[in-house]
Amino acid sequence: MGKNRFTRRELLRSAAGLALPALIPARVLGVGRPGPSEQVKVGIIGLGGRARWLAGEFPGVPELRIVAVCDCFAPRRGEFLRTAGKDKGWTAYAEFRQMIEREKLDGVMIETTTHARAWVAVLAMQAGADVYIEKPMCLTVAEGRAMVRAARKLNRVTQVGTQQRSMPMNNWASELVRQGTIGKVHTVLAANFVGPRRWTKTSSRDVKQPVEPWWDIWTNQAELRPCDYDLQFAWCRWWDYDSGGVNWGVTGYGTHTYDQINRALGTDDTGPAEVTLDEPLAIRPIDEAAHVPLTMDNSGPRATVSMKFAHGPEVKLHFDEHHVPAFGAVFLGEKGKIEIGRNKIVSNPPQLVASPDNPGPNRRLESTYHIENWLHCIKTRQRATADVEICQRSTTICHLVNIARDVGRVGEKLYWDLVAERFSNCEEGNKLLGRPRRKGYELPDLG
Repeated sequence: MGKNRFTRRELLRSAAGLALPALIPARVLGVGRPGPSEQVKVGIIGLGGRARWLAGEFPGVPELRIVAVCDCFAPRRGEFLRTAGKDKGWTAYAEFRQMIEREKLDGVMIETTTHARAWVAVLAMQAGADVYIEKPMCLTVAEGRAMVRAARKLNRVTQVGTQQRSMPMNNWASELVRQGTIGKVHTVLAANFVGPRRWTKTSSRDVKQPVEPWWDIWTNQAELRPCDYDLQFAWCRWWDYDSGGVNWGVTGYGTHTYDQINRALGTDDTGPAEVTLDEPLAIRPIDEAAHVPLTMDNSGPRATVSMKFAHGPEVKLHFDEHHVPAFGAVFLGEKGKIEIGRNKIVSNPPQLVASPDNPGPNRRLESTYHIENWLHCIKTRQRATADVEICQRSTTICHLVNIARDVGRVGEKLYWDLVAERFSNCEEGNKLLGRPRRKGYELPDLG
């Protein structure tokens, strides 16, 4: 083949600039599944629980063509191929950049631990892939901003896994709020989510050399500690690796809730201007009778927090799980209220959501809409519905909750500069916007 031969990726990306589509959808031709030329070649990075969950939804997205998977932990690769990848012919890799290059991938789905996500995402974008990033997309405000800069500089399509943004009924209900159906919104009620715990069992002083290469990679930016089951398989409980990723946690559930709030209020590119810790931090006890896995244990530190949006409503993060929707919020306006949960809406008066144009509950598995939007945007080069900038704003709310709790100034307003992404009156909080990164796992300098 000559030097002027186009790659698949170039053909996909040039299609958006043509007067006629280079890739004609199979449904237009009256054919069933799209052919290889119109499918998007994708690899999966990180083969834990979320990747296995999504694998069950892949058959519902015919334009998605998974060709390879990657995990630094060899047993995970084998298990994933035996179960989710059975008879699919997927190739397994230990190193994701090698996978992107060898397979000539159009995109990757990043289902890693939270503390590795920014590093993987920026390097994958640098390697030429568009990215689907599991939520929460980042561990700190600073690395989230670095991800946005990388996406813009490298012109990559990004989709963060806040799938409610692609669910028809959630979007319909959000538009009701934005269009003033309940009048001006004065208050938003949402959950008092649990934050992360600090790991104290071991430290870097306990590390015995040599360290397994996969454990060094898994540890990524965090302090290198001895390999421990509770770190590797319950990492979402600990501050070094997540910001409250457990069941009913700040980033586990809160990322969805805060993104839903921004979507309904029309604050996708802004956020809160004030943050107030309303009470001292307390530890939610373990429910001994629940017998749930560590990753689903919702014990941990929490305290109610209030936020004020610039020229907008007060957001009260005050409520237990039995009083507000787990993945949404209650919007109170001058003319009524609307409660938006995942794939569920309720209003007072009831007729507000009884309109015939209400699309109703999902007719397909919940992530298929979101993945399809990402694939469409890879082809058209449009920004996805949960673009990295949008989710930087909603993920920042998670970090602000945790920072307000860590700083501990009960009743004092912390003023958040939405442009500079810094507090104007809290240097203690500003020190928590980023973290030192372990040598070898710094984010690349893209200039």
